[in-house]
Amino acid sequence: MSVSAEQARKYILWGKKGCSYCERVKGVLAANDQAYAIVDVEGRDDLRDILELKYGTRLVPVVEVQNRESGDGVYEAYVHTELDRFEALFAESAQVEA
Repeated sequence: MSVSAEQARKYILWGKKGCSYCERVKGVLAANDQAYAIVDVEGRDDLRDILELKYGTRLVPVVEVQNRESGDGVYEAYVHTELDRFEALFAESAQVEA
């Protein structure tokens, strides 16, 4: 049984409880049967500092997606203003598989 490239990706959601946009990301991942790790930034300025250094934002959600080609721990990030681009990843995959 082969694993599709989309299933082979790893996802990390930086978020917090009560964030409607974080719930939106979780819904997209669940609808596409994707497992993910969560980094809860609630009350964690140190984690928000990391987000700011890496991606220039302290706001969540930020979704890190493992690069499909490299598979070696290189991630691309989708910040809170790019959720449409993140959702498009799955629409593109559905078209390729069809």
